[in-house]
Amino acid sequence: MFSKACEYGIKATIYIAMQSLQGRRVSLKEIAEKVNSPTAFTAKILHQLAKNDILDSTKGPAGGFQIEKKRIDTLKLADIVVAIDGESIYEGCGLGLEKCNANKPCPVHDKFVVIRDELKQMLQNTSLFELTTDLETGLTYLKR
Repeated sequence: MFSKACEYGIKATIYIAMQSLQGRRVSLKEIAEKVNSPTAFTAKILHQLAKNDILDSTKGPAGGFQIEKKRIDTLKLADIVVAIDGESIYEGCGLGLEKCNANKPCPVHDKFVVIRDELKQMLQNTSLFELTTDLETGLTYLKR
């Protein structure tokens, strides 16, 4: 459903948010290790998230990534997905056809539209704070 970059971006953002709530700025190396992502690939993803105002990036020996505490509750999962994968996740054909719509649907069109709409609602209604809280309480995991 999500690109590999988006999967890593979501996990990295959740980890950064958790650390930010504790007042910590985290390094690229730590983030890549904690979300089991290649360092160079993670750097590109985090740069894209910083460029889209999801993360704050500070250079230098005391640098790293963080998210303002007040933004953690307002950022939604959809913000991360759109920053990395764009809006295409809400528009694509379930079978990958170049042209698919209600007038000329693919075999799964009607069912896929419902799933896509539910996914959009979930992404737009899930806050970063909610995901971070589940992680802190041990209900969810970023790495196994």
